[in-house]
Amino acid sequence: VLGVVVPLAGPAVVVAFVLAGIACLLSGLSYAELASALPSSGSVYSYAYASVGELIAWVVGWCLILEYGVGVAAVSVGWSEYLSAGLSDAFGLNIPDEFLRGPMQGGMFNLPAALLVLAVAFVVSAGAKESARINAALVVLKLLLIGFFLVVAFSGFDSANMTPFLPLGIAGVIAASGKLIFAYAGFDAAAVAGAEAKNPRKAVPVAIVGALTVITIIYTLVGLAAVGARPWQEFAGQQGEAVLAQIAQDVTGQTWPGEVIAVGAIVAITSVVIAVLYTLSRIIYTMSRDGLLPKRLGKLSPRTQTPVFTTWLLAIGLALLAALVPLNELAAAISLGTLVAFAVVNVAVLVLRRQQPDLERPFRVPLGPVIPVVAIIINIVLILGMPGATWIAFTVWLIAGLLIYFLYSRHRSEARYSSLDQTSGPPA
Repeated sequence: VLGVVVPLAGPAVVVAFVLAGIACLLSGLSYAELASALPSSGSVYSYAYASVGELIAWVVGWCLILEYGVGVAAVSVGWSEYLSAGLSDAFGLNIPDEFLRGPMQGGMFNLPAALLVLAVAFVVSAGAKESARINAALVVLKLLLIGFFLVVAFSGFDSANMTPFLPLGIAGVIAASGKLIFAYAGFDAAAVAGAEAKNPRKAVPVAIVGALTVITIIYTLVGLAAVGARPWQEFAGQQGEAVLAQIAQDVTGQTWPGEVIAVGAIVAITSVVIAVLYTLSRIIYTMSRDGLLPKRLGKLSPRTQTPVFTTWLLAIGLALLAALVPLNELAAAISLGTLVAFAVVNVAVLVLRRQQPDLERPFRVPLGPVIPVVAIIINIVLILGMPGATWIAFTVWLIAGLLIYFLYSRHRSEARYSSLDQTSGPPA
């Protein structure tokens, strides 16, 4: 999303990365406390159910479906840009624009993005262990690629590109921070995976806090290297394109560094789609188990013990979304839905501490209620900074969700259970 956020903040996008990371880390601490107390495949949806009731839980679950569903499509759109750049630079092959752009961008549909989603569905359907092994290998590759980019980009760092540092003011930094939540969204996948972990009460808090700390550092370095190597004005119009590969090529004056990043990213970014589709299928599984969604969506395959039907139904729908809608339109919608979920998880921590003070919490957010309250305020500020078009799209999504709840889910709910009875999920 560099092509989306750098034009908003200029070189101060580095600050925007830090602010977004802090906002996520504060909420991540609340996720960690709840995951240690109530490990569940429903993540914040289940936490909300245990603390503030079914209606808010449904709204949060509906926001998570937006976050992860659109996340699959958005990342797939970015992946297709790297595929296009990699094939062109390495092999001289060009994908026709008609099959690389959706109708909103003058094409027909984004074929590579759609095919990626369908391919990943095979991996996710195979089982949690198989998905984790493949994902781990891809993450290692991705970290190596990021390290390579940092070395190349910092070799072309020009301090003149960093001035003026704040050309668009604090408002631009806040707007960029709000959209950058997209880049951090997904750390709560660790909370969703808690029901399938061997020791979730210990593993999940470490996974959440550790991941957020590491990626905040990595993202900030990538942002600094990128705006230091290229004037910030040149990022405009680079939405969804292979920006990092282009920077590497411009810095070195050679094509091979860009080819390495582009071709490698074709493989590495697949890890994101795997993790996000896996998480979404588990959230929908949990909501279906509770009766809020059709029971068919909560069925597990006898062979793989995964929600195969749900995974493929999602994959087909999200493949169509990825094929038709551009990245910049998707990223903002994800961020708004994610921020709503973040706010609720902090509220859930405060409510559960009051309602169930004796509940076992292997991990507790430090400084009592201070951090959850600060996190709620930050999330509200970022939410209010979202553009009007994003609010319109989110409002339509929310109204649709409320209609489904009051006309269908409310009358079929079977989730009237205690907050301590929310640890079930697909078998590991």
